[in-house]
Amino acid sequence: MQAEIIAVGTEILLGQITNTNSTHIAQGLAELGIDSYYQTVVGDNPVRLAKVIEIAAQRNDLVILSGGLGPTKDDLTKQTLAQYLNVPLVEDEAAMNVINDYFKTTGRTMTANNRIQALYPAGATPLTNHNGMAVGAFYQSPDSADFLLLPGPPREMTKMFEMEAKPKLQAAYGKQSQIYSRVLRFFGIGESKLVTELQTLIDDQQAVTIAPYAKTNEVTLRLSAQADSKASAQQALNTVETQIKAKVGTYFYGYGDDNSLAKVVIKTMIDRQLSITAAESLTAGEFQSTIGGVPGVSAIFPGGFVTYANAAKHQLVNVPQATIDQAGVVSEATAIAMADGARAQLHTDTALSFTGVAGPDELEGQPAGTVWIGLAYPEQPTTAYLYHFAGDRQKIRERSVMAGLDLLRHALDGKTTSEK
Repeated sequence: MQAEIIAVGTEILLGQITNTNSTHIAQGLAELGIDSYYQTVVGDNPVRLAKVIEIAAQRNDLVILSGGLGPTKDDLTKQTLAQYLNVPLVEDEAAMNVINDYFKTTGRTMTANNRIQALYPAGATPLTNHNGMAVGAFYQSPDSADFLLLPGPPREMTKMFEMEAKPKLQAAYGKQSQIYSRVLRFFGIGESKLVTELQTLIDDQQAVTIAPYAKTNEVTLRLSAQADSKASAQQALNTVETQIKAKVGTYFYGYGDDNSLAKVVIKTMIDRQLSITAAESLTAGEFQSTIGGVPGVSAIFPGGFVTYANAAKHQLVNVPQATIDQAGVVSEATAIAMADGARAQLHTDTALSFTGVAGPDELEGQPAGTVWIGLAYPEQPTTAYLYHFAGDRQKIRERSVMAGLDLLRHALDGKTTSEK
């Protein structure tokens, strides 16, 4: 079973509004096991809309149109579809009653064009609009594609699709095999390297498809399996996930679209009741701001230090002036002293420190992107790790924060990392 989604509206083409309707519909189709290979956006032009409908009907079993059901001159979706189907538009009595009641209640005069909202193609099943007045429709054709008409305003479309359309689609097409997905998240490996490591699995994908996506400072893999039951899909996904982790498991940190390295690390620290602080130079508080966005972090994070200037490193976290004079600010010794000093000041279990060159200029003869991150962790000697990041100032700062979180992740896993 294959469907195409057509969003109707010149305002979508012009980028004046975001097409959230197609996203919602596509997710709903996946839940019903209905494949969706095409999505189209067309303006409020009857000639172009008619052409799009014709193309979609030729290559799909179901065509879903969203938008253009209102009373204004540019709302021509139902009229264009009726012409394509060679059927008249008929009035839905229940929808017309709603329209009449609305104008009576508000004391406004109803204009003739408002009656258009109660019309739908003859032979279709009308769909109630629970948040508006334009009626939808589900048209099943014996010799062509079926059609689903939905309103454009997301508030109206969403409720009609969930309450009216989805039950009718399921009743009409029966139980379809569904697509089940799982998102794996990775840090410390680029997309090209990840794909190279997994190339044999990607080339051999059959029951499970593997789709890589490059995100900001990380990479995700979306695994998808189409199956008749959730149990059989999960079994297939588990098998492929195990194969992936055997190759690149050291970079894997969590699951899901709505997740982050910070959430995973801080949740683990909360669960283990490990407190944390930080002393930040080049990142200027960005690490603390990042973990501060994780709910519940206050249980383990009493506060921290922004030690941008050399004097602040000495005054706030007791970095010996001799260490700065002898080793320099951008050094292993200073990073270790900052981490030790921050932990001692607030009596936390762990501490991170960040010192380096955000750029664009060099510092102490070190190029931009040179970063030392110190880690003080229970029952381990305080260590510091050298990184060389590329990019502008903000990119270097963001990458430094992620690298610090990754150091904590490895420490929580009982693993060590090496110089980057």
